[in-house]
Amino acid sequence: MIPAALVIPAALADVVDPSSKEPPHMTRPLMHFRPARNWMNDPNGLVFHDGSFHLFYQYNPEGSTHGFMSWGHATSPDLTHWQELPVALRYTDEDEIFSGSVVYDEHDTSGLGVDGVAPLIAVYTLASRLRARQAQGIASSTDGGLTWTPYPGNPVLDRASADFRDPKVFRYRGEAGEHWVMVAVEAVERRVVLYRSDDLITWTHLSEYGPRGAVGGVWECPDLFPLAVDGDPDDVRWVLLISLNPGGIAGGSGTQYVIGSFDGERFTPDDPAPAVSAPAAERQSRADLEAFDWIDYGRDCYAGVTFSGLADDQRILIAWMSNWDYAGDMPAEGEDGTQRGAMTLPRRLSLTRRGGRIRLVQTPIAVIGDAVDELEAGPVWIRPGAPRELHAPRAGRMRVRMRLEDGAVAELRIGDDDAPVAVIRCTAAELTLDRRGGAEGELPASFGSVERLPLDGGGVVDAELWLDDGSVEVFCEDGTAVLTDRIPARTSSSLSLHAVGGTVRVDQLTVAPVADAARTEVQA
Repeated sequence: MIPAALVIPAALADVVDPSSKEPPHMTRPLMHFRPARNWMNDPNGLVFHDGSFHLFYQYNPEGSTHGFMSWGHATSPDLTHWQELPVALRYTDEDEIFSGSVVYDEHDTSGLGVDGVAPLIAVYTLASRLRARQAQGIASSTDGGLTWTPYPGNPVLDRASADFRDPKVFRYRGEAGEHWVMVAVEAVERRVVLYRSDDLITWTHLSEYGPRGAVGGVWECPDLFPLAVDGDPDDVRWVLLISLNPGGIAGGSGTQYVIGSFDGERFTPDDPAPAVSAPAAERQSRADLEAFDWIDYGRDCYAGVTFSGLADDQRILIAWMSNWDYAGDMPAEGEDGTQRGAMTLPRRLSLTRRGGRIRLVQTPIAVIGDAVDELEAGPVWIRPGAPRELHAPRAGRMRVRMRLEDGAVAELRIGDDDAPVAVIRCTAAELTLDRRGGAEGELPASFGSVERLPLDGGGVVDAELWLDDGSVEVFCEDGTAVLTDRIPARTSSSLSLHAVGGTVRVDQLTVAPVADAARTEVQA
């Protein structure tokens, strides 16, 4: 079980040090996982096994740019404190190791267990370095995921395709029995392809989904899983996640989700979007994209997938906190100046009915401390020209409930008032995050942007903001509306709430720090 909140001393989450000698673009996140060095992108093989959460991820062991793709590896007992481990699956002269998943083969259906020990099975894309071919391979581990043995008969599934990748495998149990299901993509064709297997080695085609919905870029990193609506075990839907690049709601890469049903063979959407006959030629506007459902309306939440090995009511997602528009151009960080890439906070997923529709709910998981700033008894009115200055931990959570009166706009300025690195603005209809002010100098030009999160609160803004050094994740409307953005490094600890064009009534306001998510590096 994951604790809802763990209390720690506030001193563990220090404020920004304005006298720091680090380069001004350098970020030092406390609550987001990133490896000690080198390039990282998609999360892979998320699995809970034997009391530990395993996070594998796309990793370049040779440098700080995308290439030589392998699987990095980290483990955690609580999704907060991570231990970085040696590379799990390394590229070869013939193949790179692209995205995939890990399952615990409890009954050794694969026959790859050793001495009665059931194996973990990694299912991943073998991306040929010699020709345009992507196929699926497997590897087994009987030491808890520390070492892996590639299956000698790899690949186990080859469609003779250049863009067949990102297998997510799960165990399906239904009225007709149980079997393994693989959900993968034909990326360029914008199609999800489903297969079944009894042994994780021999695979039979089941069905396909798409192209539908957002098709402005190649489809990647699918996931498919059941969730009960409002916790009702008699009302279960299946959620299909599809990442795409480009063509996301905020520009560049993004992730859409579709609610429907799955009978062990075919996914059927509840409210199907029209089929698209020529997806590569389709041009979709912002208005077109707003007709679909999105995991996140920010720029920096991509390729999110969920952990296997947990009960359905513990469905937890982690995503890559970057965007292919600029990921390779971001300044390298870390102690040796080679590190690029970080993960979002883990998020517990659920479904709820809201506004006549079934919506995905995301609830962040992190270790919180005692509040360092809290609203006095009763509401507080903030008027134009009289902002409220807040205590700003280097990493922390801000909860705020505001009523916008007479067309007022609420502004949260992150950093100095006269030169904030980011500004969050709330109106009755939307929340925007403007990070253009700090996107100068070391950051790529494409980083400067304004993101828009639609709201339907009728003038009441109920938001939870998770602020780290270099990022902000905003959860509104009970977690059904989410926006994640990297932001420039803060050079001060200033954080202030302003009213523009009218009065803002603040009914709830708390700021609390988050513990340092300590990691211990182990050299490969």
